[in-house]
Amino acid sequence: MQLRYGTNPQQAAAHAAPVTHGRWPVRVLHGQPSFINMLDALNAWQLVREASQSLGRPAAASFKHVSPAGAAVSGPVDDVTAELYGVAGDRVSALTSAYLRARDADPKSSYGDFAAVSHPVDTELAELLTSVVCDGIVAPGYAPGTVATLGKKKNGRFLVLESDETFVPPPCEEREVFGLRLTQDRDQVQLSAALLGHTVGGALPGTAAEDLMLGLAVLRYTQSNSVCYVRDGMTLGIGAGQQSRVDCTRLAGAKVDTWWLRRHPAVRGLAFRQGVRRQERINWQIRFIEGDLTPDETTRLAQALSTPAEELTIDQRERWRQRLTGVAFASDGALPFRDNVDHAHRHGVEYIAEPGGSIRSDEVEAACREHRITLARTGFRLFHH
Repeated sequence: MQLRYGTNPQQAAAHAAPVTHGRWPVRVLHGQPSFINMLDALNAWQLVREASQSLGRPAAASFKHVSPAGAAVSGPVDDVTAELYGVAGDRVSALTSAYLRARDADPKSSYGDFAAVSHPVDTELAELLTSVVCDGIVAPGYAPGTVATLGKKKNGRFLVLESDETFVPPPCEEREVFGLRLTQDRDQVQLSAALLGHTVGGALPGTAAEDLMLGLAVLRYTQSNSVCYVRDGMTLGIGAGQQSRVDCTRLAGAKVDTWWLRRHPAVRGLAFRQGVRRQERINWQIRFIEGDLTPDETTRLAQALSTPAEELTIDQRERWRQRLTGVAFASDGALPFRDNVDHAHRHGVEYIAEPGGSIRSDEVEAACREHRITLARTGFRLFHH
């Protein structure tokens, strides 16, 4: 398969080929993918397939630069998400709800994403995708007419890939770096609730166990170091690719705060003028939440609004943040210090899954007991590079 270009446009010669027996894990139904498009599609498809198989519900992911910006299984679409995307939240299909919930985890980062869903694309999801800024989708099938609908996006450049649900990759995988070929066994351990069987500090409710399972599936296909905050079957914040795990925890925690504050009455009350596009509204909401607007930004925000914005004080932010509870937190590697637990607790975390085995695991466990967090030691690392 001739690719549009490599990782960067100056890497003009790029192609893809099946490893064995001429069998492809995906096929192109429309468009011409780039090198990064293929990496996004292959990682995203594995994530949603594994999440759906583990939890028994349709799953979706919104990928950017080979890591998910958000992921979710089907479930309720709240009023904030429904209003943003102009849908009736209680009437959308299960597959559409999964993608809406995945995209709303970090809608700023999902701008220009690559979408993945675990089930065949229906007409409703295809119509939704035509209204958002998205570069392509991978799915195991498409309802009649949906490929033609999607193919009109981006002046005909929208990518439509179909995954092969029966494809089994070879037991070994290879990659070449600077003239060196590296080979390893493929990680084939199945994600199951048995990984969460060893807990300290309390038992895991069923919903928390499902959230942690989704978190583990997300981490398996997120650039390490990585952590993930999950609640009600959807990610609230994903931290990827940080050299320090606590920096990853803080970065993802800040995304959780932004997601939660977008539900604050002061933010929901921002009345934008007609003609202000969805992504501009999202970006202004987030800048308003972050605070410390420059004089120029304050002026431009006022011009985008039909009525003045209500003040959102530091005290209001903190009181609202304390209302967030029931959050699950998963880590792809062992928590090396208790500071990860302390930071996670500030974002409503009540359940943690991590491999364990660090030299300070006793301190991590003590921190969980102090914060009344149930800790599950999986004994299973999920690094992804």
